[in-house]
Amino acid sequence: MLRGKCALITGSVGGLGFAAAKQFAEAGCNIVLSGFAEPGEIEKARREIEETHRVRAIYCNADLRHPAEIERMIHEAKAAFGGVDVLVNNAVVRHAAPVEEFPVEAWDAGIAVNLSAAFHTIRLTLPGMKARGWGRIVNVSSIYGLIGAVNRVNYVTCKTALIGLTRAVALEVMHHDITCNTVCPGSILTRVHDEAIRRTMAEQNLSREEAERRFHAGKQPSGRFIAAEDVAKFMLFLCGPASRDINGAALPIEGAWSIS
Repeated sequence: MLRGKCALITGSVGGLGFAAAKQFAEAGCNIVLSGFAEPGEIEKARREIEETHRVRAIYCNADLRHPAEIERMIHEAKAAFGGVDVLVNNAVVRHAAPVEEFPVEAWDAGIAVNLSAAFHTIRLTLPGMKARGWGRIVNVSSIYGLIGAVNRVNYVTCKTALIGLTRAVALEVMHHDITCNTVCPGSILTRVHDEAIRRTMAEQNLSREEAERRFHAGKQPSGRFIAAEDVAKFMLFLCGPASRDINGAALPIEGAWSIS
């Protein structure tokens, strides 16, 4: 069903976004990668997608803080593949500080990348999806779209607002065979998290399992990280035929964190 379609995944040169890119490429999608990393890392990721899955992959260096750059990215996707069929809004920036100390520039950048960029990519890709009579949109929220947290005012605000954006879009597009859903992952193993776990293991002479359990204490009840590959597979499911009636949903993948 997805073979030959175009999947644009923002924030996809590493982490969860790259895991999603690999899943959609395996399903036969051509891929538009975006995000920032060392040029060599970006080219390695792009080449891996093409050589492993025998699809085309392009990279766009759009700065998602700027609507004109987002528009350029959509134009490049259209020029390469005829349009965007699957849109995954995954790009994110983070800053931690109490509300009264939160830098205004960090707030503005967070709103632009974490929230407004999703609005712009959706508004720019919907006309093509409607014209083709099919489209799938997945917005990546977070456990912090479902609960609050201290020192994360921008992140919590944006991830919560993404759920509202999803619901509004879903109601507008449901008669065009287009769906818009949100996934809300818990803690995924990142490079920063892995370094913290390794430090704890070394300093306290703990097993990996015990160090992870302590890291998640009071948060993710499962006591283990969510696998990026599992979240990516769930995104892929949301774009398949069995999920056509899942629309406007905010779907937690967080080891029961939000209900504990």
